[in-house]
Amino acid sequence: MARDLYVPSDYQRLRPIAEADHRNAFRRDNGRLIHSAVFRRLQGKTQLFPNYESDFFRNRLTHSIEVAQIAKGIAEWINASTEYFKRYPIDRDLVETAALAHDLGHPPFGHNGEKALDYMMKDYGGFEGNAQTLRILTRLEKKNTLDKDFIPVKDGRDLRNGLNFCYRTLAAVLKYDAEIPHNRNSGDDLSKGYYYTEKDIVEKVRLNVLGDDSGKQLKTIECQIMDIADDIAYSTYDLEDAFKGGFLSPLGILSSNEKLIDDVAKRAKVSGEDVRMILAKTYGQIFDDDRINDLVNSANERGISEKFDVIKLTVKSAGAEAFDFSNRICANGYFRTAHTSSLVSEVMAGIDVGEVDDRFPSLTQVRLKPEIQKEVEVRKRYTYCAVIESSKLKVTEFRGYDIVKEIFEALIDDRRKGYNLLPDDYHQLYEQFRDESLKKRVICDFVAGMTDRYAVEFYARLKSENPQTIFKPF
Repeated sequence: MARDLYVPSDYQRLRPIAEADHRNAFRRDNGRLIHSAVFRRLQGKTQLFPNYESDFFRNRLTHSIEVAQIAKGIAEWINASTEYFKRYPIDRDLVETAALAHDLGHPPFGHNGEKALDYMMKDYGGFEGNAQTLRILTRLEKKNTLDKDFIPVKDGRDLRNGLNFCYRTLAAVLKYDAEIPHNRNSGDDLSKGYYYTEKDIVEKVRLNVLGDDSGKQLKTIECQIMDIADDIAYSTYDLEDAFKGGFLSPLGILSSNEKLIDDVAKRAKVSGEDVRMILAKTYGQIFDDDRINDLVNSANERGISEKFDVIKLTVKSAGAEAFDFSNRICANGYFRTAHTSSLVSEVMAGIDVGEVDDRFPSLTQVRLKPEIQKEVEVRKRYTYCAVIESSKLKVTEFRGYDIVKEIFEALIDDRRKGYNLLPDDYHQLYEQFRDESLKKRVICDFVAGMTDRYAVEFYARLKSENPQTIFKPF
């Protein structure tokens, strides 16, 4: 018989605390996250379009809230439809916390800022958004230290304890159970995992969640649900923003050129034919067969007997209706949100739960059915190739990369003691660490924590002819 989904060791923390009677430990973690400064800063970080362009477009905060809602919906469906989870339900607070936290580690300017920081940190453990999320939760956020007097560093030892989450909560945000190599070549791709600085914490998480007799990869059911919910949000809500912004339209998607189709197919690891079929399935109602038959019958009823004239009239009518339908999705909020909702509902119906592992029910597999997963991946990659890789956003990409890189270079400039530009708290950390890698990590943490606007402002202070007043604090 399978054991309970949650056991006492799941609720333990790096620093023990007295738990409240009226709420469980996962609910407490959820509250700590929502009230944290790092969670609030997500409102200033780009999702698809720069947040200074319009108040309509999603940012990392609103994206995370949508992912959390989808994740809770998945958990609720599993709890209601699967025998084991009817008895031992997935904790909705835990799932929500994982989803709300999943993008905390994203630096300013999204993936472009991530690439810049990883380039600068290649010899010091690299940079990666998911690894940074774990570091924020276990080290950086100012809630707890292992020292009762809140001393962050003592004798070169890092005593910071972040939000002091439960081990099971930390496991729910650990997407990649692998240590990022300390040294990598400058041309190496981004490496996903956790930093060597958090290796000891990950080992404690593994021990408490899986025990000491498991060589399994740690990716809990809550983490899997969060990951699926993130993919669903990317593949639908980013499309909605692209329609609103005028970057895409259903008609334009159906008439995509071969190069774009090939690029999407390569990234989604499917064939070009698969891409076209999925796009046609998603937006094929523009040219609905029943509607075209209605148009032909209507032409015949009106006495238009010549076959050529019927075809000509039908094509004109169908084309006009297709254009109108496509335009309504882009310009009409009701049609656009209805379209998005239908896509989300369709994907949610494709959730598949594997057999529960009697020894490790926390590792029960949750996935999307293969065909649904393929559709999600194609739509997600299409948005990336057609929008993020477009010339309009490439300007922002280049600018964001250079801003992050140049800020980092200024702060590590030993000749001019660039570390003196750090705010007081980071400056003190920099001086207290003795290891060069840890000093570089302090600078990386500071830059990664910037919002897009703050990064532009900081850069302007260093480079602009009209910098901010010196009386405005960093």
